[in-house]
Amino acid sequence: MGAAVLRGAKVGLRARQESDVLILQSGLHDDVETWARSDGRPWRPIPPVLSASPYRIRDEPLDSAEPFSVVVLEDDQLAGEAVLWGIDLHNRIAHIGLSLLPELRGRGLGVDVVRVLCHYGFAVRGMHRLQIETLADNEAMLRAATRAGFIREGVLRRAAWVDGEFLDEVILGQLADEWIRD
Repeated sequence: MGAAVLRGAKVGLRARQESDVLILQSGLHDDVETWARSDGRPWRPIPPVLSASPYRIRDEPLDSAEPFSVVVLEDDQLAGEAVLWGIDLHNRIAHIGLSLLPELRGRGLGVDVVRVLCHYGFAVRGMHRLQIETLADNEAMLRAATRAGFIREGVLRRAAWVDGEFLDEVILGQLADEWIRD
């Protein structure tokens, strides 16, 4: 897996490739329930073309977000996406997000993705604080974040509109001096 720039125990995070875009769109965006639970934007039908995809490769990188494709190290299989977003260079704060393709969930990849993003955020980008927001019933993400050293800081009551109802979001945070390098 020569293309991965960041490696964990099970996954690698690499720059998005054109061949990833429509796979991610089909597996993450076109599944309306997955999109509604993992993204704050409303789901909208998008044609299966590279230029329209929310996973498209941008000509100019964004200062506020760093998207990655997640690949399984043992076979280089595309597993999903990971992103450091809401990057605030003045306060040295960023948010972590990830979404795994349905067929690769439940394999313990999520905690490894979170750990690799922590390495990137703290060691590479020099962030002071990383934060995760997730739905209160997203047990997999809550487990992965806790195992990666995040501390539950609070609940935003009925803050997320998901599939016709408001749901609670949990806020988890980790500071650079709390981070344990693997």
